[in-house]
Amino acid sequence: MMTLLRSETLPVREASDILLVRQLVRECATTLGFSVLDQTKLVTAASELGRNTLIHGGGGTMLLETFVKNDRRGLRLTFEDKGPGIADLEQAMTDGFTTKGGMGLGLGGSKRLVNEFEVVSRVGEGTRVTATRWT
Repeated sequence: MMTLLRSETLPVREASDILLVRQLVRECATTLGFSVLDQTKLVTAASELGRNTLIHGGGGTMLLETFVKNDRRGLRLTFEDKGPGIADLEQAMTDGFTTKGGMGLGLGGSKRLVNEFEVVSRVGEGTRVTATRWT
C-alpha cells in the first residue's frame, strides 16, 4: 500500500522555473532522507527533464510526489508538456542524440539516475516523463 506524503505541481515555462524545480526536488529529497549522492542524482535528473520540457515541449508542468510504500520512501517526478511529442523515442533515448544542439544526454542520462523511468509521447499531442527514485 502506498501512502502519499506530498504532492505539488510547478510550472515549467521559463528558465527560472528550472531553478525552482531543482530547489523543491532537493528539499523533498533531503526531507525523505536521501543520501547526498541520491539527492544530486534526483536534482540532476529533474534539471535535465525540466530543460527538455521547456526547450523541446515548449513548457509544461512538473508534478512532484513523495510517498511511502512497503517501508520505502520514494520521490516521483512527472514532467508533462503539450509540445510536438517525440517521433522516435528509441532514438531520443540514445546517448548523443540531440535535436537542439545539446549534449544529447537528457533522457538516457536521466533514466540512469533514477530507479524507475517511463516516457509516454504522442506526436502532435505532447510528452509525459515519469521518474522515480527510492531511498
